[in-house]
Amino acid sequence: MNEQIGLDAKVINSQQTESRDCKKYNCIFPENSPGENLQEEKRISLGSRTLPSRYFLAPLAGYTHLPLRTALRELGGIGLATTDLILAAQLISGGRKSRELIKTSEQDQPLSVQIFGNKIPDLTRAAILLEDLGYQGIDINMGCPMGKVNSSGGGARLMCDCDSATAMVAAVVEAVSLPVTVKMRLGWNAEQMTAPLLAKAFEQVGVAGITIHGRTRQQGFHGKVNLEGIKQVVEAVDHIPIIGNGDVRTIEDAIAMRQFTGCQAIAIGRGAMLDPWLFRKLKQYHQGETPTDPTVKEQIAFLSRHFDLMFQEHGEYATVLFRKFAGWYGARLGIPEYLEDRLRRLESEKVFQEIVQEIQQRHGQRTSTTATALIKVPNGPVERW
Repeated sequence: MNEQIGLDAKVINSQQTESRDCKKYNCIFPENSPGENLQEEKRISLGSRTLPSRYFLAPLAGYTHLPLRTALRELGGIGLATTDLILAAQLISGGRKSRELIKTSEQDQPLSVQIFGNKIPDLTRAAILLEDLGYQGIDINMGCPMGKVNSSGGGARLMCDCDSATAMVAAVVEAVSLPVTVKMRLGWNAEQMTAPLLAKAFEQVGVAGITIHGRTRQQGFHGKVNLEGIKQVVEAVDHIPIIGNGDVRTIEDAIAMRQFTGCQAIAIGRGAMLDPWLFRKLKQYHQGETPTDPTVKEQIAFLSRHFDLMFQEHGEYATVLFRKFAGWYGARLGIPEYLEDRLRRLESEKVFQEIVQEIQQRHGQRTSTTATALIKVPNGPVERW
């Protein structure tokens, strides 16, 4: 399943060699990368929005709801967060799930709401509704690789028809005064690398920025992020910001992506789950400070804070929802494996408090420094997702 990512082999792969940094950065990284001085950081604008940082929290289906966004923001360094993807038709109908996904707070800012669908009327009506409700930005999803999204013509499937995709984006831009952005992949597969063409077209119809995940839909979340592909998207536009995305888990990953591709910002998803302090470290780096790891007290406080925020939203059901975070947090928070396993089977708030007390006593008594779970993606070929 670990498919090798690449752009059109006839055009790009023949021009690439893998540098000694490739394994460190886990990406396709040509030898001669254009560098720039990233130490002095300026603010970035997406349309009328000026953001405090160039590092954004990327949307992760099933994870980046209000409690996690709030807990991560409190650690510092996030310039923008985006909600989980929301089906435009469900948002219009006022379904319970869609209302939950767009829930926010004064502390949860700046925020964009990500919508998806394959019908222009649904997307424009959803965008107008979000503007009327006071939201500050709209993101259109064209990158989701899941079959249930693609089969209806949404997500990454939109990238297969450039004219229709451009018409859809243009209609949303025209419908609202809010900044509209798009998140997409490099293309459907290695033979259909449409991202540069789409980026240029989207800029012409008025999008404020584009987030580009450096894989194709065919790859899902396997293989390596292709920095050359992201770079081509950057070069395809005249002035709008391009936000790079994919496998950024360390400061070095972020700087490598920005230096080689020239992207103006980075969206971090799974990397934020593996290290919740990554945004803070990046902020410290750009301020000329030595990035600091969290203390034991900070690690346990974050675990408790995230759970408490989920409990406020969902009551006892938070214990079920919190289970999937255990495999992400275990290694970074120094949780012994057997206590991580108990978190994955959590059944009550009382048991959570008991586990936290035991973590305080046994913190660091862990045999592995590797996270036991990344974001869980479906098993089997991507075509069957």
